[in-house]
Amino acid sequence: MRLEYFIARRTARPVDGRRRGVMVRIAELSVALGVAAMILALAVVMGFKREITRRMTGFMAHIEVTDVRGTQAATPVAVVRDGALESAIRTTDGVSACWPYAVREGVVKCPDAVQGVVLKGVDPTYDWTFFEEALVEGRLPRVDDSLRNKEVLLSRVLADRLAVGVEDRIEMLFVDPDEGLRRDRFRIVGLYASGMDEMEERMVLTDLRNVQRLAGWSPAEVSGYEIRVTDFDRVDEVAQHLSYELLYELPEVDQNLVASSVRELYPSVFDWLKAHDVNAAVIVVVMLVVAFFNMASALMILVLERTRMIGLLKALGMGNGAVQRIFLWQALFITLRGVAWGNVVGLGCCFVQQHFHLLRLDASAYMLSEVPVSVGWGWWLLLNAGVVAAVVLLLLLPARVVATVKPSETIRYEA
Repeated sequence: MRLEYFIARRTARPVDGRRRGVMVRIAELSVALGVAAMILALAVVMGFKREITRRMTGFMAHIEVTDVRGTQAATPVAVVRDGALESAIRTTDGVSACWPYAVREGVVKCPDAVQGVVLKGVDPTYDWTFFEEALVEGRLPRVDDSLRNKEVLLSRVLADRLAVGVEDRIEMLFVDPDEGLRRDRFRIVGLYASGMDEMEERMVLTDLRNVQRLAGWSPAEVSGYEIRVTDFDRVDEVAQHLSYELLYELPEVDQNLVASSVRELYPSVFDWLKAHDVNAAVIVVVMLVVAFFNMASALMILVLERTRMIGLLKALGMGNGAVQRIFLWQALFITLRGVAWGNVVGLGCCFVQQHFHLLRLDASAYMLSEVPVSVGWGWWLLLNAGVVAAVVLLLLLPARVVATVKPSETIRYEA
């Protein structure tokens, strides 16, 4: 055992002073509060990123392949399903799944309300995982039967607004530029709730063949393809590569197709999420500064209280560096205790929010109805290691006050 560590352990407890005990507790408390605040800030930022990304891509996947003339248009231009096209999409590096879809904007008409919606049709290859998790009543619509089913899945928000429920029937109206008004009746078989009220107010899901009939399309015509990628961090790269292939590398696909990532389709949402990174960085820096100044004050008190011991150690031949390491060890003990308590508080608050959802949000402003939290082992370990390393390294400067202590003067002090 190193001598400095041994002395630091033996002197860790206060022997006479109440002042040192108070200062040590204040330093520990400041570190604990700082670590708890940093954990909560990062957990909320990561939670917002994860949940909004997961829920948005649950509604519309990671990438959409559409006709370039129909991108984000009110009336999409039909894309003709093609075996070569689907094979090229599925074999693109980074693509994990692909399925066709069709959308049509219309109006739901009920006895008590009228609401504009987007009717989205899907086929049996569609990934229902997101809506299975969000399902709160009823079941998912059947889309794999040989006969076309007039079943729809609505959000609970939309159902409440229309004053309808499972097994009720609703009428939808659609405007066709060539043939005028089209209408059809559907049966509600399920309700979902994802927490994103802005998306839920409009999205209605049904069989792909229902939308094709309302749009006047053939069974081979769709609005486009939805694609999931294996790594969302590469979604823009995969979309760009796929767009290049569709335009230049696939001459047999005689269509004007473009691949658009969800980040391109909704840039304001993802720019808003990036702004949270700045807020988290500011909180981390402020908490580190507060913890450092409190730890520096505590270290100075420890040095002043051990002045006679410092002089005695120097008189016995211990160098300034070794004496400084004694107090850095003590500072490390204080920091570790503060970090431990900070983790208990921070992770405890995250656990409570994750399971009981005590903190709510205005969905119209934040897109979510509750504060999301996400604790990842990677950034959590890095945060704890970074806090301990940063505080101890910053304390090297105030620890140099040990070099100013002269044995000839301090050894005469009373303990």
